Amino acid sequence: MAETETITSSEYVAHHLHHLASGHQEGLFDASIVHFDTIAFSLITVTIVLGVLAFAARRATAGVPTRFQALVEMILELVEEQAKAMVPADRSYAAPLALTVFLWVAVMNAIDLLPVDWIPGAAHALGFPYMRPLPTADINAPLGMALGVLLLSLYYSVKIMGLFGWIKELFVAPFGHVHLTANPLTWVAGLLLALANFGLNLIEYVSKTFSMGMRLYGNMYAGELLFFLIALLGGAFAWDSFVSGAVLGVFQVLLGTVWELFHILIVLLQAFIFMMLTLVYVGQGQESHAPH
Repeated sequence: MAETETITSSEYVAHHLHHLASGHQEGLFDASIVHFDTIAFSLITVTIVLGVLAFAARRATAGVPTRFQALVEMILELVEEQAKAMVPADRSYAAPLALTVFLWVAVMNAIDLLPVDWIPGAAHALGFPYMRPLPTADINAPLGMALGVLLLSLYYSVKIMGLFGWIKELFVAPFGHVHLTANPLTWVAGLLLALANFGLNLIEYVSKTFSMGMRLYGNMYAGELLFFLIALLGGAFAWDSFVSGAVLGVFQVLLGTVWELFHILIVLLQAFIFMMLTLVYVGQGQESHAPH
């Protein structure tokens, strides 16, 4: 952007980290603030994913597959194999869920591969002061998706175990339960053990959800910052001396190319990890009640 000639490096990075929001956010979490750019690009990417999947389904044939159909079938087989390994009971929803999660996160992450000034620059030309296009670098999106996985896990756990079976599981796992007798101490011990089981289950649900979201957010946020720092090397070409500026310009091209290629692996790896954690957490909810 043109602003890189008149603002400092820290101001440039701060500008690109600023969201198009309904207000100024105080702290890491603020439910009263809406990030319009995160919502917009999340909806755009999920529309692209669902559109491509619908197109692939309509174009699928039983004969010799096209390259596009072969690619889709390869991804489907990969996801299906992982679902069979991770989800012991009801897999009718697990594979479609995992496929959608993998492709959605991958497409959202792939926005980071675009030059960092393209989308903010276009938004500025249209009159928007800020535009941060990478949804997974906004902690609200990864944590929101992780919360959605938690709710789906709880829903299908209740569906398979039954409501009372799931509630019982909260108070008897992982330590089991005390055999109650006429001795009042067994009742006290049973109550304490039930509270311990419930507390550990509650901590497990919270920690799994938080770590799932933070893992994706942390990796994509770090990658985004590196792209900003690499972009600043190009800005140095404009105000530094010709020799050192030329060296920085060449170094920016080389470093940017290497990081771009490496970041492709990060984009796919983080999407795969998020998909695997989705299957693991959904499968864990069914594990103790899976048919043998």
